[in-house]
Amino acid sequence: MTKKTVFAGFGGQGVLMMGYVYAVAAMRDGKEVTFLPSYGAEVRGGTANCTVVVSDEEIFSPVTSSPDYAIIMNKPSLARYEGMIKKGGIIILNSSLIKTDLIRKDLEVVKVPANDIAKELGSDRTINMIMLGAFVSKTKISTLDSIMNGLTEIVKGKKESVMKLNRKGLDIGAGYVIKGAK
Repeated sequence: MTKKTVFAGFGGQGVLMMGYVYAVAAMRDGKEVTFLPSYGAEVRGGTANCTVVVSDEEIFSPVTSSPDYAIIMNKPSLARYEGMIKKGGIIILNSSLIKTDLIRKDLEVVKVPANDIAKELGSDRTINMIMLGAFVSKTKISTLDSIMNGLTEIVKGKKESVMKLNRKGLDIGAGYVIKGAK
């Protein structure tokens, strides 16, 4: 099993953190992993994306030309990556910022209003965890507990209240998919 995922959005949306947390979680689950980040020079507000490849076997290249999955945080990223996703792939869209439908009809789309949910939670910093929770729930590649363990390892020393908020974001994102959001 080799699964390729692209995470894309604006700098400041936690795109690289999403990919990194997923990569660390998969690595701790015993998978082979590559993580390839890319971001614009402007950083916050510029473009940011990363690809994560997770496999049971050795991975020979971190470059992903046709990902199985995409987590898309904004409209410019949808325009850039929609055509690259493998036929039959899954796109998790932040429907708070992306109001248009996909051009392609051969992809499964899960729309998650992550910004709206984060606003209800009282923190924009949970947007990426909401989307990551939806992704994990939909793909079953990892578990929410593994993701949380990866996050805890990465952000050692964060306040317990911040970690609880992140876990709540993961759970709400996962629950949104379980309820059948489309």
